[in-house]
Amino acid sequence: AAMASLPSVVATLAKRARTPSVAQLRSVRFFGSRSAWKGPYFEIDLLYAARNAQEDLQALRRAGKAVIQKDAIRTQSRRSTIIPEFVGLRFEIHNGKDYKPITITEDMVRNF
Repeated sequence: AAMASLPSVVATLAKRARTPSVAQLRSVRFFGSRSAWKGPYFEIDLLYAARNAQEDLQALRRAGKAVIQKDAIRTQSRRSTIIPEFVGLRFEIHNGKDYKPITITEDMVRNF
């Protein structure tokens, strides 16, 4: 069976507004060095955490409350590419000693 590219899988699932299943994401190639046809590399757990944080923020917007992300997403995955789903979220990235806070902006998308 032909494997789908990561951008097409993420785009298709984003249109449906649901979190992709692990089986769907495992059908995408996540190995080897990065090239254009393989798409960006990121940890699946980061995508799940980002989707959950976005849903929480949308619920706050609908309720008319202040839209502030309560907890930053903590990760040790420094090798993940920043994808559009991460924009506007706060992350704490481990640098080997402690966690450094960072807020993702649109200028950071597709950077390593």
